[in-house]
Parts: sequence; C-alpha cells; structure tokens
Amino acid sequence: MTKNSIIIVGGGLAGLTAAIHLSKLGLKVILIEKNEYPKHKVCGEYISNEVLPYLSSLDLNIADLQPTAITELEFSTVSGSVIESTLPLGGFGISRYILDEYLYNKAIFNGCIIIKDTVESIVFENDLFTVTTSENIIFESATVIGAFGKRSNIDQKLSRNFIQKQSPWLAVKAHYAGDFPQDLVGLHNFEGGYCGVSKVEKNSINICYLADYKTFKKYKNIDDYQENIVFKNPHLKSVFLNSKMLFQKPLTISQVSFEKKQAVENHILMIGDTAGLIHPLCGNGMAMAIHSAKIVSELVIQFYNNEIKSRNDLEKKYIEQWNYNFKDRLKMGRLLSDILQKPLLSAFLMRILIAFPSMLPLIIKRTHGKPITLNL
Repeated sequence: MTKNSIIIVGGGLAGLTAAIHLSKLGLKVILIEKNEYPKHKVCGEYISNEVLPYLSSLDLNIADLQPTAITELEFSTVSGSVIESTLPLGGFGISRYILDEYLYNKAIFNGCIIIKDTVESIVFENDLFTVTTSENIIFESATVIGAFGKRSNIDQKLSRNFIQKQSPWLAVKAHYAGDFPQDLVGLHNFEGGYCGVSKVEKNSINICYLADYKTFKKYKNIDDYQENIVFKNPHLKSVFLNSKMLFQKPLTISQVSFEKKQAVENHILMIGDTAGLIHPLCGNGMAMAIHSAKIVSELVIQFYNNEIKSRNDLEKKYIEQWNYNFKDRLKMGRLLSDILQKPLLSAFLMRILIAFPSMLPLIIKRTHGKPITLNL
C-alpha cells in the first residue's frame, strides 16, 4: 500500500471518527479492524451533547439513528441515598451496535479502505511505520493512529507501562426491556463498583457496570454476584428486577485499566481509550473518544500540509492538546472513584451534595467539555 496513506489501527468510535474526518478532507485512509460490523460492545452508551456540532460538521446526522435525548442525572450511593441534577449540556443514548455501523458506512462512503484483520506488530524505523497483520499483510505509512481500545496485543508488544500491571476491574453490559425514563441517566454506586443505566434507541435500556474483580470472583456467576452485591443498592435492585434481558447473556470484559497512559507511544498517535480511559461514573468516555479523533485529525492534516514541520512537533502538539482537553477530566474521574470506594468519604460527599445540590452540576462540568466544532 502507498506510504502516503494514513493507517488507523482499530475501528471503534475514535478510529472510525478519525477516518471520516481525515477522508473528508481528502487524505487517504486505511483502517484495520478485527471485528465485523455491527457488533455490541461493553460500553455505557451515553454521549455528551458537546460532540454534536463536530459530528454534524462531518456530515453525520445522529438524529437519523433515533437516539434518546438525555437531560437528567440520578446518582445514588450503596445505601440508596439519591441526589438528582439536570445535566448542564445534556446528552443522548445510542448503542455502539447502531452507532459504529453508521460510522463504518460513512467511512466507506468517504473512500476509506477498511480491512478486517488483526494487527500483530507496528515497527517504526527510518521515519516510517511497518504494520504487519495476522494474515501477513504488510503496510507502510508515515503516520499511524492507534485506536485499538482499552487493552490489546499491541499494548503488550509496545510494553506500555499500564499493561504491566494487573487491573482489578471487570465490566459487564447488556440491553434490557423495561420501564425507565427516556431522559434520565442513572449512575449508581455499589460495593466495589458502579453501574450506569440509560435508554438507547428502540426503547432498550442499557445497563453497564464496572466491578472489582476481587469481590466478583467470590461468587459462582454474574447472577449470584448481582443478587448478593449489586442488589444491595435498592435502586439497582429495582431496575434489574423490573427489566428483562434482551441478550442471551451479558457481555463482559476483564482487565479494564484506569492507569495513566501515554498519548504517544513509539511515535504512534493514540486516541480514545487507547490513550486514556475515564471512569464510567463520569459518563463521558464516548465523547472523549470522539473529541480525541478531532484533535488528532486536525494535527495530522496540518502535518501533511507542512504547517507542522516535523514529527517531533506533531507529537508534542498532540500531547499538549490531549493534556489540555482531558488530563483534568481523567484526574477528576480517578478522584471520584477513590472517594466512592471509601464508605465514610462517600457518605460525607453525599451529605455535602444534599446540603449544596448546586455542587453536582459543577462536578459534572469538570468531567465534560464545551461544544466542539470542526476547524476548517
């Protein structure tokens, strides 16, 4: 393949958005993704409205997918104490099953080459990347964007710092039929974890939770764990018992890591969860993935137009912009997680929020961004 093509490794939310952005402005894009479309993924499936202007500028009309409009937040502690708030920007609920396929079709329409394969290695030598797949197909490119998700064999090959550490987190997700408000996202704490609940398209309820593996492994299966741990939060118990699972069984992923990651590794520009994963209780990972695709795409275009003169400058600018937009959000997510895992601190925080409810929207703003648009 031509060395002038940009290679994107991973066709999730961040990778597909970057492919659409870059191809819209005339660059040649090769995207390598191991999975077929459509496919369900373990994900909270709530997206902040901050990304809507940007998606619209890419000729993506999310309204066509009939998402839910979410304006309200309900948060509860393990004991069931509840505080409610209006979301400052609001958001929408859409499944990855529908959204990723929509983005995939748009990328194809834009002329992107999408290859179903698994990337085995990425080698950078003499200012050029060599990407080798499991089918022994070799690509060369001056630019590689890493969008391969939370955890990948490529992370192992690159010996990334976070991959060397065991992660205590397991994520579980399924869709359900039941009665739940269309405009509400629920974030519920339970012993050793958090659960997000919100409607997506076609009136389905997405329930996705993050569990501490040490607690989880004490039980024989997911049903036992939910009954003995998750259901101690009365709100979650009510949601589960009044809903019927639409999947044959829940989807799970293990070794979910919230350790700090580098936005650039071995000269690969990392985006989305590959560059940094925000805690689910912040409810903003999908918006961050989309925003990171915008940042990297605009800088890559400047690099190809010779407005950015060197690879070193490109990487430096990307790291600066990643930190400017996301470092504080990720830090706030880790802080909130630490607090909610300590019962006394969690109870103290809830008392403060009940006494001063205007503080909750301020906390939400610390994990969300402002509306973003395409810079032409």
